Amino acid sequence: MARQERAIRTRRVILEAAGAVFDEHGYTATTISMVLERAEVTKGALYFHFPSKESLAQAVLDVQIPLGAVPPQPCKLQELVDVTFVFGRRLLHNSLLKGSVRLAVDQCAPPGVDHSGPFRQWADHLVVVLEQARDQGELLPTVEPRQTVELLVGAFAGVQLMSRALTDRADLAERISVLWGHLLPSIAVPGVLTGIDRDPDRGLRVLAAIGESDDEQADLDLFCR
Repeated sequence: MARQERAIRTRRVILEAAGAVFDEHGYTATTISMVLERAEVTKGALYFHFPSKESLAQAVLDVQIPLGAVPPQPCKLQELVDVTFVFGRRLLHNSLLKGSVRLAVDQCAPPGVDHSGPFRQWADHLVVVLEQARDQGELLPTVEPRQTVELLVGAFAGVQLMSRALTDRADLAERISVLWGHLLPSIAVPGVLTGIDRDPDRGLRVLAAIGESDDEQADLDLFCR
């Protein structure tokens, strides 16, 4: 059991180090030596968990959905909004998540690294929430969940990239709020629309409610095993 726990911790350290290096340098410029130096582990330890740079990059890419987890809400549109704000808030501090996002838009990743995966996974994950919102009568009758979710995922990706370029994501929460200000009136019935909280500090308050401090990284144990 102790050996297994050490292996889990080592894998977590490697993933966090790789996320930071991929975020700073991109896929092509990142080397295994950089990750080893950042993680302060042996080459044998790294290759035990990740046999190649491609497999390490894929593992970093695969963390996005768990790091967007939020508490369920009675209003499913509020839950959808919360996902974006919490993800954006964690993106300010979580090096692994930053690296995952950088890889998702890195067109230099080789064919063995599925950088398109997070976009499909987010769409599949969020369409379930939007379908629940539809079943609860929260959506306008013209809303098609899959199309709406794919628009949201693409728009969110663009918003966070622009925020990073202009302010190193300092204004990301405000930009997410503006995004929802434009999207919600086109999908939510009026009675639901007025009750949805899209204030820029929404992510901070959701994280505080689940006991995660602003500078604390989300627990990675669930997907580092």
